[in-house]
Amino acid sequence: MPVKLLSFADTQTPPEYDRPRPDRLEKGNPLRTTLNHYNSNGVNAGIWACETGAWRIAFAAGKDEFFHVLEGRIQITDAQGEAKQFGPGDAGVIPADFTGVFEVLEPVRKHYVIIDREAIK
Repeated sequence: MPVKLLSFADTQTPPEYDRPRPDRLEKGNPLRTTLNHYNSNGVNAGIWACETGAWRIAFAAGKDEFFHVLEGRIQITDAQGEAKQFGPGDAGVIPADFTGVFEVLEPVRKHYVIIDREAIK
């Protein structure tokens, strides 16, 4: 079977909604919306949106996320207290084993690509 190129604009992915786990909440209880347009062999890609709020994150070993902010503003603070803000047009990587706080300062939309090397076979 031929492999086809995927365009997010042509994809009709139903949204998935969730909120941070209560034991990880730092501020608010933001609704998160995920459109996971691509899922294959440990790689996920799509669009993620979230209301304002903050929660603790802990990335698993072997799991990295590249993201590109489309709108809004976020701040990611590492376990040592170093914070970095990202706004429209900014991109970054959350590496495997990262722990810290993810804060949505302004309602945000971002593209993401998550690579889970543990799931790649």
